[in-house]
Amino acid sequence: MATWFLIVIYLAFISLGLPDSLLGSAWPVIWPEIGSSVGSAGIISMIIAGGTIVSSLASGRMIQKIGTGKIALFSCLITAVSLIGFSFAPSMLWFMFLAIPLGLGAGAADAALNHYVAENYKAHHMNWLHCFWGVGATMGPIIMAGYIAGQNSWRSGYTAVAVIQLILVIVLFITLPLWKRVAASRETAQPVKKDIKTQQEMVIPVNVLKIRGVTPSLIAFLLYCGVETTVGLWGASYLVGTKEFSADMAAGWISHYYGGITFGRFITGFITLKVHNRLLIRYGQWVTIGGGFLLLLPLPSSFSVAGFILIGLGLAPIYPGLLHETPTRFGKENSAKLMGYQMAVAYSGTTLIPPLFGLLATKTSTDSFPMIVLILLVLMLLSAEVVNRLLIKPEIVGR
Repeated sequence: MATWFLIVIYLAFISLGLPDSLLGSAWPVIWPEIGSSVGSAGIISMIIAGGTIVSSLASGRMIQKIGTGKIALFSCLITAVSLIGFSFAPSMLWFMFLAIPLGLGAGAADAALNHYVAENYKAHHMNWLHCFWGVGATMGPIIMAGYIAGQNSWRSGYTAVAVIQLILVIVLFITLPLWKRVAASRETAQPVKKDIKTQQEMVIPVNVLKIRGVTPSLIAFLLYCGVETTVGLWGASYLVGTKEFSADMAAGWISHYYGGITFGRFITGFITLKVHNRLLIRYGQWVTIGGGFLLLLPLPSSFSVAGFILIGLGLAPIYPGLLHETPTRFGKENSAKLMGYQMAVAYSGTTLIPPLFGLLATKTSTDSFPMIVLILLVLMLLSAEVVNRLLIKPEIVGR
């Protein structure tokens, strides 16, 4: 039952990924119609991310009060309603208003589902969980590109994704009783092991922010989500504004970026059985930097597309790897609190970095996109390597 139930959890993560890539892929045709500016997408992204920060910080108490299943259900429902609203939105003001519930729904579900999988399933399932986020994120631009090219209507694209979300709502509602049942069955499967862990974790509470390596680790989360969202949000605008792609073609090619993340996480789920997370995180970062150089160098447009795919493939193991390493690096007794902090900081990267590039693009152009992306990728590599150096010793040392 627990294995089959994973399908439901994966479907819930598809619902998280679907809306994440829609705005960036459709923005080149949205902003002229609603009378906005090319940089305004950053404001909408910032509001969405702000909502995710608030709900992720509150997710711990929400899980205790209403459970993971209901959080996933309500999140998917709120997302569907928000997307329907986007399909009718006449102005930038409406986009900003609807971004609030979209962000609140995403943050709570993200933290709750990650915590549920970390508690109840093995390591490789974390990669596959985020792989299915990539499935949703890849489907979003493909669906939007189809509607822009076929009906010349980004609004129909939003409506189609909202309908998919509503179908997932029905699935989550039907399977609602299974969430507690599966968790309880897995808990009783290894009662002795759980008891031993409980005794080991009865320690004096510490300030988790003072644990060695936590600060650079949080910076790595901030930079990861900042660069992932920046590439997804502004990649299509860069292809249209700098490389002179058509809007529907740019949206289609950005789906390959998310496809790289998706395929990479699917493969990484198998590789984690043989290769340590730390090495996968490092190799992934070097691959992203290679993709960044392909974007930066004055090469034909086909190399830019390859750069997006390489960045997606390289990003694939980094986020789930960092999440799964949390209890190993900083102690399981600290991981629950740190998970919330990591989510909040990660969403802060989503909140701050893409709008800053949007402001730069508004004042100048999208030409600086490759350089900004490459700088962020290098800084992420450096911050992750600082964590590795600080935690060379196996024991966790607090400062």
